[in-house]
Amino acid sequence: MKKFLTFLVPLLIAVLIFFGILYFLDRKTGKGALQVTANPKSKVYLENKLIGITPFCACDLAQMLSVGDYTIKLVPNTENFRPFEEKITINKGTLTVVDNTFADNGGGDGSIVSLISLSDKKDIEILVISLPDKANVFLDSNPVGITPLLLKQVSESDHDLRITLDGYKDKSIRIKTALGFKLSSLVFLGVNADLTASPAASVSVTPSPIVAATNVLILNTPTGFLRVRKDNSVASSEIAQIKPGESYELIEEKDNWFKIKLKDGEAGWISVQYATKK
Repeated sequence: MKKFLTFLVPLLIAVLIFFGILYFLDRKTGKGALQVTANPKSKVYLENKLIGITPFCACDLAQMLSVGDYTIKLVPNTENFRPFEEKITINKGTLTVVDNTFADNGGGDGSIVSLISLSDKKDIEILVISLPDKANVFLDSNPVGITPLLLKQVSESDHDLRITLDGYKDKSIRIKTALGFKLSSLVFLGVNADLTASPAASVSVTPSPIVAATNVLILNTPTGFLRVRKDNSVASSEIAQIKPGESYELIEEKDNWFKIKLKDGEAGWISVQYATKK
């Protein structure tokens, strides 16, 4: 009995410490973890402050981040590529994962995956948003719909998520769902350079003529705002944020992007996914 207690007591203490940390994280700190990977290696900036170099993980309790929205920027060690910049959300007691592969001519791809707590603790959801949208979604090799897509009542397990779209590289992500959480995945599809090099399959780079409609109306977005970028690429830097319901003059249309004139006279590009001509 003495030997048994000698073994059992340390085990119980370890279990209590483990669950105590979870309770502390969930109830007191209001913090979450961040993991960032990139190819090639990149400097990681959060709110324009250098926090590390990839592969990076703020996963220890002391390193975790307060919940909230942040701007993350990845600056590759080579000057051949543009920096990657996006908004991310750190959620309480969960891990947000950012991954990006840089390539020339918009051929890079990436993803931002996070967990969001659901009110129904017995449910599991998967949200898939892609840029560009209207991409095919496969879950464990089974076709399940077109982006943007919300899957409900998904099994709690490891899954293979694959997104495909003509003219773009296939993107596969290994995910793990959790009971009581929605797994949110924002996927950036890289242009397939092999296809764009072929005249028969290349996407026209000639600006489309402006039709009778001279304005665009901003539609609802998952974030409540729409990013305006310097160039027609998700890798391009953000120059402004505009709100749903606002209307802007349409200057040019090219490759699923609208070039609009902002209120201050500056011009920028927005995705056609969240705007319509009027």
